[in-house]
Amino acid sequence: MDHNMQKKTRSFLIPAVMIVIAVVIIAVITALWATSAFRLPFARRTPPTTFVRGDFELFYTLQTVVSVVNTTLSIILLLVYVNIYRKTHSEFTIGLIIFSAVLLLQAFVSLPLLHRAFGFYDFGLGPFVLLPDLFTCVALAVLLYLTFEY
Repeated sequence: MDHNMQKKTRSFLIPAVMIVIAVVIIAVITALWATSAFRLPFARRTPPTTFVRGDFELFYTLQTVVSVVNTTLSIILLLVYVNIYRKTHSEFTIGLIIFSAVLLLQAFVSLPLLHRAFGFYDFGLGPFVLLPDLFTCVALAVLLYLTFEY
């Protein structure tokens, strides 16, 4: 019994560590890209000329990082659920595939880099630009944990 518990823990620990490492690497690369001079030369709208109180570039950089992490977690979940469906052909798994695909689309569309590509900028939102993506990230992390736990 104790050997089976150690085997189950080890089989969960390896993918979990790999996912955490991948997400951290992607987050660091995205943060460096979002804050560096490597920005893509998109057509930009001019920002407001007046100072918007409580609006810092840090919030938008963090939103970029969190959105990329959400996209990564959604892709991982989608691949896991497709793999489960291939093995079980369960209707419930089809629902999970649709759910994770919608979360993937939501994460992709919320990328500030995509907004900038189409010439839009967020101004004056302060920390509220980051909060929805942060809550989505927590929900995706819990869903990923529960997926690998059982």
